[in-house]
Order: sequence, then C-alpha cells, then structure tokens
Amino acid sequence: MKPVPFEYYAPDTVEAALALLAEHGDEGKILAGGQSLVPMMNFRLARPSHLIDVNRLPGLDGIHRNGNLTLGALVRQAQVEASPVIAESAPLLQIATRWIGHPPIRARGTVGGSLAHNDPAGEYPAALLALDATATAASVRGERTVSVDVLLADWLSTTLEPDELVTSVAIPGDALRGDVGMAELARRHGDFALAGSVVRLVTGGDGTIEDVRIVAFGGLPRATRMTDAEDGLKGAGPSDASFAEAGRRASAAANPVSDIHASAEYRRHLIGVMTVRALQSATERRPA
Repeated sequence: MKPVPFEYYAPDTVEAALALLAEHGDEGKILAGGQSLVPMMNFRLARPSHLIDVNRLPGLDGIHRNGNLTLGALVRQAQVEASPVIAESAPLLQIATRWIGHPPIRARGTVGGSLAHNDPAGEYPAALLALDATATAASVRGERTVSVDVLLADWLSTTLEPDELVTSVAIPGDALRGDVGMAELARRHGDFALAGSVVRLVTGGDGTIEDVRIVAFGGLPRATRMTDAEDGLKGAGPSDASFAEAGRRASAAANPVSDIHASAEYRRHLIGVMTVRALQSATERRPA
C-alpha cells in the first residue's frame, strides 16, 4: 500500500519546525528516523496530512556528559551503540540498543523518536525509565522538562502536546551509578519483544541492595516499573533466592495482554523469568 497524500516540509531550524507544528497541530507528524512512522503510513495506520522532516535541524545530534548525561533527540541508535561516552557512563543504553532491530534500523532510528513513538515493546522507553531520565519538549510556547515516567502514556501514545517536539533526553548523574542488566525474549533476534525486563541496582558497602529499578515491557500498555519487586529487594543481598522472589513479584504484578504472538499467561510468566535473568546479568557485569 501507499500512504495517503501529504505535504512534506524540511525546516532547517528548530524555530521553523515548531512553527509548522503549531500551524498544523494534530494533522502534522514529525519524521526523524522513520523506522516506525513510514511503515505505519504505508499501511495507513497513520494518516498525517503534513509531514515535518526534522533531520536537518542543527544541534540535536550531540551526546554530552557534564554531571548528567544528555542526548540530543536526533542521536541515532547506532551512535549510542558506538559511543565511548555512553559505554563508560550509561552502558544500559548500549545493552538496550543491541536488542533493537538490525544495523540498518539502528542507523536511522533516533533516541527522541523511539521515546515519542512509545512502542510498548520498545527497549529505549524501558531503559530510560530505569535510568530516571527526563525529556525536554519544545513548542512555540516555550520548553518544558518532564520525567519519562510522566511522558509515557498507554499504547503508542505520550503526554506530548500535538505542537511539541522532543529536543533532548537527560539522565541524572545519580542514575548513572550501579549495576545494570537487561533480558528479553523475541521469536527471532530483532523482532519485537514478547516480554522483557530492565534493571538497575545500587548496593551499599555491606553488600545489600540500597536502591533498585525494575522495568517490565512487552505486552503491557507501556514500560512499567515493578515497584513491589523493587521493594522486596531493598535491604536484601543479591542472591538466587532474592532474585527469584523479585521475579515472582514482578510476574504477579504484571497485567499483559494476549495477542496472536503470545497469551497473557505466557507473557506474565516471561516477565518473571526475564526479571531474574536481568538481575543476574547486572551482578555478573560487576567488576571483580
């Protein structure tokens, strides 16, 4: 199939892009990597009458570390995968990136686009939620910064206004500490995850877990923190028993859907298993 007719714009400044968004509102759609939008347009699941290509916008493709870690919205997934700055400060993002599709997809897909698209099976929303990230959104009315947890809504939607453009994503310095891990299951490598789990944990001097984030994704309306599983780990030591209990709690709290790919019951089981594997992966990555 082919998309419905649309007007194409290629602004070369952020201000021009925001003016177009303000003018066209719900009828306008941002084109960045296009790895999700273009197939949806071809199947006529998305029908924008105005397409605003932001790939020429300057200043949105940088990676900066200055206490916090800031990524421009147009940073490509392949940049994340290859960046020594991210390898040192936020390895979870590199781990997540390697689960995304295949190299040609990662060469075009962007950080901001992945977040704004908010696919429930997407790796970046889950990883950024585990890292307590925030997103900056701009419009002709000004800028605002919102936590990823608040930004993510249900099923391919966000709390962004129709005239807003994500310009950057930031991870606070405190969230760059600790051990990280991730596990997911897909029918084939590069397919959408049937279920997955992302974890970040911080252990104290006595070896017990001081802080932990566990985020489940795949088959849920959105990437979701498993707070009951987190609470069960705080104050405990990393062990097979504590990890198994966290997996049990995550599975019990999850409320996935059934579809042609997997039943809700199977996905619920997988979320528990993936949580255990992600926790094990996090502690196995810890330097000796």
